Amino acid sequence: MQYILLFLGLAFLVFFTYNVAIEPIYAFFFRRPIYVHFYPFPKKLKLSQVQILHNQFEFYKKLSPKEKVYFEHRVATFITRYSFHGNEGLVVTDEMRVLIAATAIMLTFGMRKYLFSVIDKIVIYPDIYYSKMNDAYHKGEFNPRMKAIVFSWKDFMEGYNISNDNLNLGLHEFGHVLHHQGLKNTDTSATIFTVTYEEIMEQVKHPPNYKKLIASNYFRIYAYTNEFEFIAVILEHFFETPDQFKQEFPELYDKVKIMINFKG
Repeated sequence: MQYILLFLGLAFLVFFTYNVAIEPIYAFFFRRPIYVHFYPFPKKLKLSQVQILHNQFEFYKKLSPKEKVYFEHRVATFITRYSFHGNEGLVVTDEMRVLIAATAIMLTFGMRKYLFSVIDKIVIYPDIYYSKMNDAYHKGEFNPRMKAIVFSWKDFMEGYNISNDNLNLGLHEFGHVLHHQGLKNTDTSATIFTVTYEEIMEQVKHPPNYKKLIASNYFRIYAYTNEFEFIAVILEHFFETPDQFKQEFPELYDKVKIMINFKG
């Protein structure tokens, strides 16, 4: 018993020192966690699910073999963590589960804490639907009160069928979820996200920068509705047209890379 208590005490000391002293200092200087991926027993997807990623998800196809194992583990964990609900007679398929999960994982692939505590369900409609939240028809929404993210499957798929129009419903709505999560949590990745987000917004609000953004017509005007929409829209652009984003606004592009610890 004495040795067990000693071991537990040492383990707690290491854990406390790492989380309270070492990683915060490292993150302060390098703007990233010490490590992101560590899965002693990675979860596996079914072969049919892996084929969906291989055939339909460009981000996954560009990963290294080791990164694909990490990505598959995270997708499998996401699918088991959240409940999927089809509305208006829609039957939820593996394709829906895999592509929705992969979109979320793509956004958080550079973060150690990659799951969301601000949602617990994914609701899918076959097409545009009526939302009681604001008495309007929607293609998708994030409802923090109901802890739900909602998609029109038709519009979700259109976001991927046209890969360079900077309109991706999945990225946009999960961008809202990621933003909300970052503002509520205090883990290393969330802290980096929040601090960098605040720096981005400070730069964007600087009148000359704001004028240049508007004049460029690169980000659709909806981005300037509020800060939440701006972050969601720039994340769409970051993944859909990264080369143009980097060319037109290199400093903003680099900030987004830091914000989500993106390695590409």
